[in-house]
Amino acid sequence: MTPTLRPRSDGITNWRNRTIWTGDNLAVMRGMNSNSVDLIYLDPPFNSNRNYSAPIGSEAAGAAFKDTWTLDDVDLAEHGEIADRNPALYKVIDAAGDAHGKGMKSYLIMMGTRLLEMRRLLKDSGSIYLHCDPTAGHYLKLVMDAVFGSGNFVNEIVWRRFGSHNDATRRYGRVHDILLFYSMGDRFTWNRVFEPYDEEYLKKSYRNKDSRGRYTTSPLQARTLSGGGYEWKGIVDIWKFPMERLEALDAEGLIHWPEKGSIPRRKVYLDEAKGVPARDVILDIKPLSTGAKERLGYPTQKPLALLKRIIAASSQPDDVVLDPFCGCATACIAAEQLDRQWVGIDLSPLAAALVLRRAENEIGSLFAIDHRTDIPRRSDLGKLPNYRTHKHTLYGLQEGVCAGCQVHFPFRNLTVDHKTPRSRGGGDHFENLQLLCGACNSAKGDGTMAELLARLNH
Repeated sequence: MTPTLRPRSDGITNWRNRTIWTGDNLAVMRGMNSNSVDLIYLDPPFNSNRNYSAPIGSEAAGAAFKDTWTLDDVDLAEHGEIADRNPALYKVIDAAGDAHGKGMKSYLIMMGTRLLEMRRLLKDSGSIYLHCDPTAGHYLKLVMDAVFGSGNFVNEIVWRRFGSHNDATRRYGRVHDILLFYSMGDRFTWNRVFEPYDEEYLKKSYRNKDSRGRYTTSPLQARTLSGGGYEWKGIVDIWKFPMERLEALDAEGLIHWPEKGSIPRRKVYLDEAKGVPARDVILDIKPLSTGAKERLGYPTQKPLALLKRIIAASSQPDDVVLDPFCGCATACIAAEQLDRQWVGIDLSPLAAALVLRRAENEIGSLFAIDHRTDIPRRSDLGKLPNYRTHKHTLYGLQEGVCAGCQVHFPFRNLTVDHKTPRSRGGGDHFENLQLLCGACNSAKGDGTMAELLARLNH
């Protein structure tokens, strides 16, 4: 049976469940309502200095992206905008550029501008997982500290991505990825999840077996209590349960009777055990092998099991999950399987097609997705006055100086402009408005303020 689309009842989202956007995720996120997402998982480029493409003939054929970064004038202008929004983030990126080089600085500017939007989108009870590797993980940790607050760091999770990986002859083999887990505050959603016991533990602890299966044993005595003991089956002790309960357990075959002279214990069967509470080093979720059923040929595809663990731990049924670099839509499929709402964004239109193929192959059903290429318009700002009515206030704030060329002009020679144009997710709210002279307004056109400044400084 195909699930029905469930529109949210709280009215805080301005999109439908099961939406895939094709386009620049920064522009899309700028058009999304604040405080509308419960969980974000992102698997962005890693600054690996490599280019990726899917094999011809695979389901993901045509998926390609460049993971090489060079600093340009637009990056520098965006870095200046970051200085206004988050001075700490500006300093972190600047220091990373000094330590590692221009490529890392460009990469972190790209990530920083997007993470600032993600923070705005998350609810107070929300969480975010950033998937990266050791190439930039240490810099991204500082970026996340600056954006979300060092006090909201929850875990650095290590996932063993390769069983063996001989990528160099003069260092240890690099076999792991990193997930940086941050919350929005103390009220973040957390559900305890479990990983399977390893075989060595099972051999040691579940060595008993009967017709119902393997089992371990637990005490029937309450050693921490004093008094209240009684005799059962010829044994006087302080029992955890009343005699009627002990008799019932024994009748059901749930009491382990050892050799004569030993104390009986309760049977705990392996199929009743939840497993080990999940830890911050993930060894039990294997990377996708070449012949794995869920593999599509997408160059950086992650296993469904990994995303299901994250989504199960950090969201509730019907919560909204966002993947702003959704690629082959693994997070979207995992969210669907766990009865969460989801939205994905990717530059490639292939993501929308892949989520439908995976729904049929891995869920066994098809559902309607809302595939969009537009930029959403925010509906959480209330009814705004015409943006031109702010001209007098802006003239006073800017003291008559054009925000582009920095030249003073009379009131009549300045026009109200959107810093981020509406075509790229910018709204009519006051914080997105500025005054430009006619020449700068014409030069900026439908571009961003960063692009204008880059042209003026060239």
